[in-house]
Formats: sequence, C-alpha cells, structure tokens
Amino acid sequence: LTFPLLSVTLLVSFGSSMLYGYNLAVVNSPAEHIKTFYNATWSQRYGHGLAPATLTLLYSLTVSIFALGGLVGSLLVGVLVERYGRNGTLSRSALLILLAGGFMGFSRELGSPEMVIIGRSVTGLHSGICLSVVPLYLGEIAPKNLRGLLGLMPSIFICLGVFSAQVLGLPELLGEDRFWPLFLSVVVVPASLQLLLLHCFPESPRYLLIERNDVCRATEALRQFLGTLDVQDVIEEMKEEQRSLSSMEMVSVWQLLRDRSVRWQTLSVVVVNAGMQLSGIDAIWFYTNTIFKNAGIPVSQIPYTTVGTGAIEIVAGLIGCFTIEKLGRRPLIITGFCAMGICSAGITVSLLLQTALPWMRYISVACVVGIIAGFCMGPAGVPFLMTAELFTQSHRPAAYIVGGSLNWLCNFTVGFIFPFLQMSAGAFCYLVFCGVCLLVALYVYLIIPETKNKTFMEISHIFA
Repeated sequence: LTFPLLSVTLLVSFGSSMLYGYNLAVVNSPAEHIKTFYNATWSQRYGHGLAPATLTLLYSLTVSIFALGGLVGSLLVGVLVERYGRNGTLSRSALLILLAGGFMGFSRELGSPEMVIIGRSVTGLHSGICLSVVPLYLGEIAPKNLRGLLGLMPSIFICLGVFSAQVLGLPELLGEDRFWPLFLSVVVVPASLQLLLLHCFPESPRYLLIERNDVCRATEALRQFLGTLDVQDVIEEMKEEQRSLSSMEMVSVWQLLRDRSVRWQTLSVVVVNAGMQLSGIDAIWFYTNTIFKNAGIPVSQIPYTTVGTGAIEIVAGLIGCFTIEKLGRRPLIITGFCAMGICSAGITVSLLLQTALPWMRYISVACVVGIIAGFCMGPAGVPFLMTAELFTQSHRPAAYIVGGSLNWLCNFTVGFIFPFLQMSAGAFCYLVFCGVCLLVALYVYLIIPETKNKTFMEISHIFA
C-alpha cells in the first residue's frame, strides 16, 4: 500500500463518496424547519398555508428528488468515463456540488423552495456519477491483493458522511432553524478540496492502456501508484486483456443486456444493487427521527440516539474494510443481508408489542442499529466492488450504468413511498424489507463465486 494509492483513495472517498452519505442523511434533522419554510413561503405567495398531505408530498419530493438526480447521473457514467477518463470525470463532477451548494445555501434568503429541490437534484446528479466512478477508478488502480481494502474505503466514508450529517444536525450545532441552509450547503468544502488536489494524481492505468492504447502514460501511472519501476508483469496482464478484447468495442447497455456470455454477471449486478436499496436502509437514513419517534423514544433524546447509530455505522464499516481480504466478498455480503432481514422483522415485532411492553422500544432501537451495522459491514460497498470485478474492461462501464440506475431507481422508490407505506401498513411495512434481504442473501450464496485475489480475466473464466 503506497502513499499515492492511499492518498488518492482517501481524497476521492472524502470528496465524493462522503457527500453521498451526507446528502442521504442531511434532510433528516431539519425536516420540520424545511417544512415550516415551505409553508411560510406558500402563505406569502398565495395567502394560505399548505394542506398536511400536500406538505408531506412536497417534502417527500425534496427527499427523493436526490435519487432521481442520481439516476440521471448513473446513466451518464458510460459517456463521461469514456470521454474524460475516471480521474477526469471525478474532477469535473465536483463543480456540480459547488452549483448545488449555492442553490441550497441562498434558498431561504431568496424565498424559494424550488432552489432547495433543484439543489437536492444536482447533488443527486453528482452522487449518481461518483457512486459508480469512484469504485471503478479504485478497482482499476488497486493491485488485486488490495482491491477489497481500497474498494470498501468509499463505504466507510459514506458512513462517515451520514455520521457528519447527524452530528452537525444536533441542536447545539447546525440543527437550529436559522442554520438549515448552511447545513445543506456544507458539502462544498470536501468538493472544493477534491477539485484542487485530484489533478495531482494520474489517470487509471487500465483506462490509459486498454482504451487509449497509451503504454507510456499507463506505465508512468503504474509506477507512481505502485511505487516501483518494475511494472512489466502488470503491463503484460493488461495487454493480455486488451488482446482478448481487440475485436470488441466498448459495450453499450443494450448489448450488455443481450450478451448471453455475461448474463449471470449482469443478473448478479441487478439483484445485488436493487436489493441494496430495497433492503430498507434508505428508509432508515431518510426517516431515522420519525422511526425513533414512532418507537416511543422521547423527542429530546432522538438526535443523540441518531448520532449513536452513526458512530456504530463507522465501526461496522471499518470492520468490513479490514476483514474483506481475509474473509472474502461473499461472507460479508451474505452476513450483512441476513442481519438486516432479521432486524427488519425484529422492528415489526417490537413495534407491535411496545404498547403492552414499553421496554420493547429499546429493541426497536437495537434493530435499527443492527440494520445499519449489517449494511455498513458488507452491502454498503461490496456491490460496487463486485461490479468492477465481475466484468472485463469492455463491459465494465455499461455494468455500472445498469447497477447504478437500478440503485437510484430503487432509492427513489423507497424514499418517496416509505412515509405512505408507513401510514398504511404500520409496523408490517418492515416485513417487506425483511423478505428482500433474505432473498438477496440466498441468491448470493447460490450463484456468486468468491472473487478475492483473482484477476479480472480469471473471474470472467469462472463465470464462463
């Protein structure tokens, strides 16, 4: 693990992946302040406030528009990484955060709820791009024995982003009504740092050699990342992959879906990425305060309970990061989904029994913690790492488009319908998430092979 490899991993994880986690959780604590702003602005414009159902709908749109922006961003990944490279795409995408921060930061001064919604959609666009490009970049620059460690580093920073939003949302910090625009726009700081420093690191060597046929720059990049002049073995492995793909251009999404030779890899990406969002984790992150309120936690204690769950996320992420090369990908992701499924069922049971047994509220909190810990230990990062590992260079961008699109589509669906699902199904809504988690764990156990310490060509041959 060289200094350049570690530095660029920390930089893109801090400047891109962390923002995804932050923007997932940032709308949680200021929810009532934002609703009050929407209602007051509506009254000033039209002389009457919003009906409760309309206000809920407008706020649900504010929460879930982030995922629609992410969906658009994920669809652009293939074009962007082919034209600008992996490093170049990440550098340019940071500009989107500066734009979004401006919209959200000045929204109250200008009396415009529309600016909050536009800002949220632009942050989603940025996250949609980076959520695919960061693991793609790290997967291509890391030697095979470090792919797991570096590939899960972004997931730790996603958890760190969630935790940062929870801490900054405390009443003693930016949780007051007057600070919520600043709270939403803090994201410009990490993005600015990435914009300033990322150009100091080279492009992905695999991209330079296989797609641009630039052996000199690829060799230079490898020497910088690996910290050695002897990179001939790695160059030969890349050239072998290039020769095997010489008669094949970069594959489009439609071609990927029709290609029978990679149908199990494609199906695996679909199942794991859709399952990651339909597991209910976004419902937990978007609506943590509401869930704890329904569980009977006193309102004054909810922000601090939420911060406690954020700290556990980081610990779980670190455990996953430092055990993935020892345990492998499959055990982490299977254990994570099983834990989430069992804890989702536990929330249903505890909510149903808490009227008769008040102490069951603490079981609800424990189950929420279990879902978050299970997610951060494996499902948070392994699907993106697996997408890089299951495909060769020609299919990889299209695979990220498919996985990313499903990821964000399911993210939007859960974020938008969860408040209504909660109102209609009550405690039983968590059983849906339980079923999804257990089915995904079963699929991974039966279908997906272990990929640790294998080259991309070896993994391709295992599926073949």
